[in-house]
Amino acid sequence: MKPNLLFLSFILFSISAAIFLIRRNLFIMLMALELGLNAAGLAAAHFALKNSKGEPLAWILFFFAVAAAEAAIGLALLMNISKKFKTLNADEIKELKG
Repeated sequence: MKPNLLFLSFILFSISAAIFLIRRNLFIMLMALELGLNAAGLAAAHFALKNSKGEPLAWILFFFAVAAAEAAIGLALLMNISKKFKTLNADEIKELKG
């Protein structure tokens, strides 16, 4: 297996961490978090393919399914936040009481 896959996952994770720390829009932050999770899954896939065993690939499939469910829940929460506060800017949202 070429080390390009591991390098790609490192670059994707670095980009997602930078976006998450710099941008203040909650939607952009959620997408950066998803990119970071997928980069971690890509690194796990690299090591699973390097060892050529099938079990880690099943765990990676489960990992991506959980990441997709997390994205759906996160988007639902963002819709509710946007209706309540009329913004998705993290700096403008101060009140977190229900």
